[in-house]
Amino acid sequence: MGIEKVLFYVFALTAIIASLGVIGSRNPVRAALSLVLAFIATAGVWLLLQAEFLGIVLILVYVGAVMVLFLFVIMMLDINLTPLKEGFARYLPIGIMVALIVLAEMSLILNPNFFGLEIYTVPTALGAHDSNTKMLGQLLFTEYLYAFVLAAVLLLLSIVAAIVLTLRRRQQSEALYQNVGDQVRVQASDRLTMVKMPAVVRVKEVVQGADDE
Repeated sequence: MGIEKVLFYVFALTAIIASLGVIGSRNPVRAALSLVLAFIATAGVWLLLQAEFLGIVLILVYVGAVMVLFLFVIMMLDINLTPLKEGFARYLPIGIMVALIVLAEMSLILNPNFFGLEIYTVPTALGAHDSNTKMLGQLLFTEYLYAFVLAAVLLLLSIVAAIVLTLRRRQQSEALYQNVGDQVRVQASDRLTMVKMPAVVRVKEVVQGADDE
């Protein structure tokens, strides 16, 4: 057994254990950290497949940016863990049934015979002047252009849906809006108001009251 197979089994086993930690942990912070470990192990598998660009992007974008943002938001929200632990056993059969259905669908879709591929095919080694980044870009913007644009539209719709769901339950007076035109036309007098306070008069009144006592 070569060193590549050993590393593959190590990364694969780490990714599986980390994935189970993501769905099995009741602490959101531990689940997010488990997801970070799963991303790192998956990036190692990409590197073994000579897909250096995907491996580096997975670490830099997801681990270095997205998951750090997730951890920051989770810790800033101060989520109450008590409601998360309630009703776990009650919904466990439904969760197992949904997991089995998803596993069956993935086994049907990701089956190599479905795509007409051979099982256990060894990837061809790239030459010194070959660039998998260039090859990936050519595939994305030629053969898989429709899927690439569709994924971008779905991400845009998810962002809009998240904003709508956040502002749906707020009152009109509670929602914060901004007018860019008013912000550009703002002047110093609109930001600062000088108020004259008769401080000397009040001091004299206090002193006079003390003398009367």
